[in-house]
Amino acid sequence: MNAVALLEKYFANALALSITLEHSRLVAAKALRIVDLLGSTRIDRNFVEEAALLHDIGVCRTAAPGIGCHGDEPYIRHGIIGREILEAEGMPRHAMVCERHIGVGLTVADIRAQRLPLPERDMAPLSLEERIICFADLFYSKKPGAADVEKSPEEVRNKLARFNAEKAVIFDGWLSEFPPSS
Repeated sequence: MNAVALLEKYFANALALSITLEHSRLVAAKALRIVDLLGSTRIDRNFVEEAALLHDIGVCRTAAPGIGCHGDEPYIRHGIIGREILEAEGMPRHAMVCERHIGVGLTVADIRAQRLPLPERDMAPLSLEERIICFADLFYSKKPGAADVEKSPEEVRNKLARFNAEKAVIFDGWLSEFPPSS
């Protein structure tokens, strides 16, 4: 499976592809450093790399003009859109990473409380590989001009805490689970 070719298939806009690919490569590199530092043979390293590269494929159908995406869907839906795309491509395990990578994961309570335009189901990372990718993703944005700047743990925690203090607690747990990788 060629993740870059799959991204190219779905991103018609060169700017959107470039931004998403740069972001995804940074996330994949951080996730792989974590995998290597954990040194566990039970972690599927190849899957982590592929899924990290594809985790944001769903942004191709969102309305995010700042990153070159001119679709019809709200950006918050990019996870479930990515799931749909990768399931259609015959990649159900990768698809779940797309759906479960938003923040530190979304719960039915989050979706209801924030009135998010999402199906009411829990969308939090379950497997170790999913948690590693989700964690790595928190450190990088897709903001042009700042995409390659890694956020500090404090910056990540503060952003998560603005949504819900419980999200920062989950992040702190991941900080102790995953060794520093930078």
